[in-house]
Amino acid sequence: MFLLQSISKRFRSQLPPSVFRRFLSDTDSPASNSKLFVAGLSWKVDEKSLKDAFSCFGEVTGVQIMYDKNSGRSRGFGFVEFVKEDEASSAKNGMDGKAFLGRPLSISFAVDKVRGLPLIIPRVSTSR
Repeated sequence: MFLLQSISKRFRSQLPPSVFRRFLSDTDSPASNSKLFVAGLSWKVDEKSLKDAFSCFGEVTGVQIMYDKNSGRSRGFGFVEFVKEDEASSAKNGMDGKAFLGRPLSISFAVDKVRGLPLIIPRVSTSR
């Protein structure tokens, strides 16, 4: 939404409609999904302990911790998915900034990975 507001009308008209609808739609909001991005994870965290920590907020359907392919150690972030959006929202509000295994968590709503060509947004000059 912020991105949409920051692009001038001149540049918005130059974007292809499919790109504009997909990436800059007013109907897309970060709170409209039930998947959380969890950063600040300790290397000791496993999927079971992360699921147990978030299950008090609702039914967790999936947990994924991202691991380094060379060392096999946690990269310090992962994803937790809930059945309902309101459960994810309450988990975000309840766990963001809280310590988990000695490290403070930083939680936000996950953004879907975009595939295809990169989206290039031209700079908008404020001076005339």
